[in-house]
This record gives sequence, C-alpha cells and structure tokens, in this order.
Amino acid sequence: MLAQAPHTIAYTSGMEVLVDTVQQLSMARSIERVMEIVRSGARKLTGADGATFVLKEGEYCYYADEDAIEPLWKGHRFPLTTCVSGWSMMNKKAVVIPDIYKDERVPVEAYRPTFVKTMVMVPIRQMDPIGAIGNYWAYHHTPTPEQVRLLQSLADITAVTVENIEMYNALERRVAERTAELQAVNKDLEAFSYSVSHDLRSPLRSIIGFIELIRSEPDENINTRSNQMMTKVMQNAMNMHQTIDDLMAFFTMGTKALVRRMTSMQDMVTQICDSCCEAEPARKIDFRIGTLSDAPVDSIAMEHVWNNLILNAVKYSRKTENAVIEIGSETDGDMVIYHVRDNGAGFDMTYYDQLFEAFKRLHSGRDYEGSGIGLSIVHKIVTRHGGEVWAESEVGHGSTFYFSLPASVHLEDQ
Repeated sequence: MLAQAPHTIAYTSGMEVLVDTVQQLSMARSIERVMEIVRSGARKLTGADGATFVLKEGEYCYYADEDAIEPLWKGHRFPLTTCVSGWSMMNKKAVVIPDIYKDERVPVEAYRPTFVKTMVMVPIRQMDPIGAIGNYWAYHHTPTPEQVRLLQSLADITAVTVENIEMYNALERRVAERTAELQAVNKDLEAFSYSVSHDLRSPLRSIIGFIELIRSEPDENINTRSNQMMTKVMQNAMNMHQTIDDLMAFFTMGTKALVRRMTSMQDMVTQICDSCCEAEPARKIDFRIGTLSDAPVDSIAMEHVWNNLILNAVKYSRKTENAVIEIGSETDGDMVIYHVRDNGAGFDMTYYDQLFEAFKRLHSGRDYEGSGIGLSIVHKIVTRHGGEVWAESEVGHGSTFYFSLPASVHLEDQ
C-alpha cells in the first residue's frame, strides 16, 4: 500500500474542515455568527497562525473579526487602495504573498508590529466582492494551490451564506411589518366593534322603544296608515339590529381564540330547530334531524354556524307550501361532514363564487331579508376549525349546504 504524500494528507484534512465549516454555516442566522465560524474555519483550513474577516464598506476595508496568535487589526478601517484585502476585492481575485516585505502591495508599516511574514487574501464573492478572508503565517511560507482553492471555496460559500441571511432578515422584517399592520387593523376593528356595539345600538333601542310605546296607544288614536308606517319602521329597525349583530360576529369571529370542547351537535341543532318553530308558529316546517356526530369545537362559534344555516333554510323555504329541512352527518375518513338541506327557493350556481363573500346576496332584499354576512361568518368559523364549507343548489328546487370538521383534535384541558 502506497503512502500518501504530505500535501495530499493536508488537502484531505482541509476538505474535512471545509465540510464541517459548511455545515455550521448552514445553520447560521446572523453575520456575527458567520464571522465567528469563518474566522476559525479559515485558520484551520491552512494551518495558519491567524485569519481575518474583512467587510467592504464603501471605499474602506473594515477588519470586522479575527482569530490569531496575536492581535492584528480587528475593529480598524483602511482605504481599499492601501491594503491587500482592498487589492483582492478591487481585482476580484486571490493574492498570495510569501514575503510581505518584498511585495509593494503590502503597507509594511502597518504589518511591522505584527507577527505576519506570509499571507493569502481571497475575495468573498469574486464577481462583486463584499469582503475578503485573510490567512497569515508567522514564518516564511508558500501556501499550496490546494490551500488557496480551499480558502477561496470557503469565501464563496460565505458569500452565499451572507446573501441567504440578508434574504432571511428581509423576510423577517416583512413579516414583522405585516404583523404590525395586522395588529393596527385589529385595533381598528376593535374600535369599530365598540362603536357599533355602543354608539349604534343605543339610538336604535330608543327608536324601537318609542315605536312600541306609540303602538301601545289605543287603536282610535292611531289610524291605519300610521300603523302600517310604524310596522315598516319597526321591521327596518329590527333588520338593522340584526345587521349590527352580524357585523359584530363577522369582525370578532376571526380574532377570538377558539376554545374547543367535545360538543353535542344533536342537542345544539335540536334547540335551534325548536326555537325556529316557536318563532314562526303559523308555519308548518318538517324538520328531519338525523344522527349528528359530536365534534371537538368552540360551541359558541359553532352555534353561529348552525344558526345561520338552519335560519337560511327556514327563510328560503318560506314560499314553499310543505317546507322540509333535513339535517344530518356522515363520517369520511378523519372528517365528519354535516349538511342542511331544504326544498326552498334555491339559487343559481352561476354565482356560486360569491356565495360565501361578505355583503354579497344572491336574492333580492325585497324578497328575503338579511345582511349578506351570515354565510361569510359560517365560512370563517368552519375554516378556522380546520374544515371546509360548500353548497349545491338549483333554482326552485332548494339547496344543500355542507361543512366538514376534523373528527378529533387536541382539546383544551377542562
């Protein structure tokens, strides 16, 4: 077995150091950490007595960091035209100087107090250098071409790492800016919600109260025309009250934290359907409630979902002589799919893409009351629970609304 030449052993050892340094650089997230890794790795690569990490700052070289047997120039700045690192950056190539006192590019007076006798300088990013890496020896030494190539490889990898960190930091800044913007928007929404809750509800309650007082007067004091007008005002006031409730729900539902508990969908739906029958005793609605699987949900939020879907079915089947509303569920893999089906007015699927958008209505407000917010609330709540919502319909033949929910999730401690 042939023995390896010393320079081959050194090159192999240098490659191992380079690989280890690259692995460390891959995890670096700051320029300071990059310099710490590179200053140490550069020295180990060639067995040098010192290494410097130089950054280009306009027309100056800034000796940002170093690892050496004696202090060199850490923290100092020199013009590009007066130092070897500047020469390397301006000429975009490595420079090898076996004897610093025999090379006119070396500012000898700056080196005389140091241990340096031999040096190598390579640019960080050869096409458009952003800095340089220097190696120094305390004795006269001629670095091998392999050592120079290893050092240049480290410089090239350092350039890529620095670019990645700059991109990473830019993304972090954008995320921070976006987060700040969202926080500002949320504050505005909170202020809006407060205004809606207090400033709008108060006069609305007064309007409704005064109308009720007037309507309580004896019939002989109120003519038919006035009574009809008051009925319309009352109806519009109640619609406005519902719109305010819907707006409040829409703006707050996306910011409140979900508190999941295993919830009986059967009980929740049954109570809502019973309330619908009590609210419209003159109508005969055939509620057909199948077996509904329990679900790990925020019960307050989920009540909004069922309320909106069931009340929509009740509303849009109002003109159907024998209204039938079917509610059920089925399991599909790790999801449970719930549905609410009615035999009412239906809608044109051509406009399906507008169905879950806020303030979009597929029916005239003259025919069916509503704010156009309910289904957007449903969509927001279901997606926050990790599910989806969709619908099928045909004009004059009713609609079916579906929503899916995970069958199991990590629940909050009781």
